[in-house]
Amino acid sequence: MLNRIVIMGRLVRDPELRTTQSGVSVTSFTVAVDRDFKSRDSGEKSTDFIDVVAWRQTAEFVCKYFAKGRMAIVEGRLQIRDWKDRDGNNRRSAQVVADNVYFGDSKRDSASGDSYGSPPPYGAPAPAASFGGYGAPSGEPSGFADIDDQDGDLPF
Repeated sequence: MLNRIVIMGRLVRDPELRTTQSGVSVTSFTVAVDRDFKSRDSGEKSTDFIDVVAWRQTAEFVCKYFAKGRMAIVEGRLQIRDWKDRDGNNRRSAQVVADNVYFGDSKRDSASGDSYGSPPPYGAPAPAASFGGYGAPSGEPSGFADIDDQDGDLPF
């Protein structure tokens, strides 16, 4: 069976790092995801507000590098929880349990971002579009090679 979900949207508020009694890091945040189509009545796009929970190093990464308004790409699984409200009524809610969180914008695009050139999320490479051509720290190879100006005729 397969339960994978990928969403891209902006954080609704700053994430806050919490710790369980056993010392495990956790954060919950909400991502505003615009729908691809416009409403017939108003001509505006609708927005879904999707709850996300991240654990351990992923939670620490999100709290360190993301803030309200920052574009995030969340990869994880959908989890449905059943619970009872104060009146004893049965309730059900859905949330995404994040395995990886990636930058969906660059510092230039972000209102508050301080993570241009920041490390990728724990355990996974960041998408190339997130950083767009930054150089490696001094003394480290950048992964880019110099282009020889004498390549001859170009095919385009």
